[in-house]
Formats: sequence, structure tokens, C-alpha cells
Amino acid sequence: MDGFLQAAGVKKVFNRRPIFDGIGFRVQQGETLLITGRNGSGKSTLVKILADVLTPSAGEVVLTWGGGAVRERRHRYFGLVSPYLQLYDEFSAEENLSLAQRIRGLREEPAEADRLFALLGILHRKGDPVRTFSSGMKQRAKYAMALIHHPPILLLDEPMSNLDAEGMEAVRSLMHAQRTQGILVVATNDLTDVDRYEHRIDLHGSR
Repeated sequence: MDGFLQAAGVKKVFNRRPIFDGIGFRVQQGETLLITGRNGSGKSTLVKILADVLTPSAGEVVLTWGGGAVRERRHRYFGLVSPYLQLYDEFSAEENLSLAQRIRGLREEPAEADRLFALLGILHRKGDPVRTFSSGMKQRAKYAMALIHHPPILLLDEPMSNLDAEGMEAVRSLMHAQRTQGILVVATNDLTDVDRYEHRIDLHGSR
């Protein structure tokens, strides 16, 4: 296998309250990790740690790709979609995507952006301000932003949030494609959101 994402003894504490402890797994390229757990169990927190957005209180997350450990600019290896991520409402979907590419230091790819917008069913609205989008259309735009840099690892927190049937079908197609070329991580309690997975973590959370 070309790469893997591994966690060992991962713990997170907020205000002296443990959210979870002892999280460990190893997911290889071509595999899916499913994260489940009741509300407040730490699903979103764990996703943020895996995405290198939060630092664990203990333990470590190791990313190996292309034959070597990745220690710098790890954010370039991840694509993240989550309800808590915000778009710039005054910008169009196209402008949001362009900004995301510039922040990552990437060359803009208009053709690839249009391909993603078309796949997600918002190509005809790419030039409209995001403030005019429905919640489902905003969710579709987030997928375009997460995938534009072809990340080896796609992290999805509540992947079908606000999506209609057409949007869900588009996302399932993207998830299937991700598994063929990288790693897919899905945090959800709705098992219909993911058709198959090789690894599962069920977070219980502190009471």
C-alpha cells in the first residue's frame, strides 16, 4: 500500500474533562474508517485532530504517504467537509474555491473546478454569491473546496448534512472514487451514509 493514517493512544481533554482516550487505528489506502458515537462523544473533535486542526492532549497521529512519514504541511494531504466549516457568503462559489487554492499555495485549476461543480450540480450557480445558496448548495460547495487539491485523505463529518437525494447520490459517487485512490474517514451515526467500511471506532464520550 502506498500510504496509511495511524493513531496511537490519542486522548483529548477540554477543561480537565476527558472527551476520549486511547484511540488507536491504522487505515490504509483503499480503506474507510467509520467514526460513530452519541452526541457529545467527540466525533467532530477526533476528525479535527486527524485533519491536523486540533492537537491531541496525548498520543499521536501518524501520516505516511509515498513511502515516507509526512511531518510538514500535512494539511495539504487532507480534504475536510463538516457542518461547522464556513464559506465566505459575500464571495461566489468560484471565488471561495479560488481563495482556497491560493491559501494552499496551489495553482488554480478552472477546468477541474468546473468538473467538480458540475458533478455536484452547482455549475450553473458557481458565479452567484454564496449568501444566495440554500444550505444544501453550500454543503455541495464545501465538497468542491475539499476535493480541489486532490487530497489523499478525505474526512467527512456528517457527510449528507442538508443534502437532497440528488446531492446524496453525487456525494456517494465522490466517496466511492476517494476509496479507489486514497483514504476515506466518515463521522456519522447514520450507517446509510457509508456503504462499506473496513474499520470502525465507536466513541462513548464522558458522562
